[in-house]
Amino acid sequence: MEKEIVIAKIKQQGVVSVVRGKNAEDGVKIADACIAGGVKAIEVAFTTPRAHETIRTLVDKYKDDPDVVIGAGTVLDAVTARIAILEGAQFVVSPAFDLETVRLCNRYRVACMPGTTTLNGVIAALEAGADIVKIFPGEIVGMGMVKAIKGPLPQAQIMPTGGVSVENVGDWLKAGCVAVGAGGSLTGAAKKGDFATVTEQAKKFVKAVAASRA
Repeated sequence: MEKEIVIAKIKQQGVVSVVRGKNAEDGVKIADACIAGGVKAIEVAFTTPRAHETIRTLVDKYKDDPDVVIGAGTVLDAVTARIAILEGAQFVVSPAFDLETVRLCNRYRVACMPGTTTLNGVIAALEAGADIVKIFPGEIVGMGMVKAIKGPLPQAQIMPTGGVSVENVGDWLKAGCVAVGAGGSLTGAAKKGDFATVTEQAKKFVKAVAASRA
């Protein structure tokens, strides 16, 4: 799938599920629950043991669903990014800006979303060729940061992660974000093995996004 299509799908859906599993199998179950609820952009965090196996399993499992996009998260360096890409990751998300990671993603035309909390960081990410800039942690910098960035940099495509909930997802999008990353507020019930609740939360996120865009 061309990276422009991947980016378009993420923006269209508006929510990326940050999956942090106890192991590779748990990661797959969490992703399955999110996809069943309509959140079909999945970011498998590399804090998940054997995360590369989770990515490969999900890529194979949903290869015939055109709406599902599987990516890698918590990617700290280019080596990890390359591993994720070889396993089929369609986008790469990092909590911070690493130039070599962005360069590698651009080399292989894989959507790249480095993280930052500063205006200088956003500019550096854009100059390096980042497709979307992740604002992390969102709960620390707040929505005001998004508005401040969009003032001098209206062209910046921004995605916050951290502090995003069903209640405020619409506010983040209205502030100028192209999408949001949702972690514990979406997948938290999975820690207790309650994947049905994860699916219900996913449905709520989908409805909240739709309502904010109505």
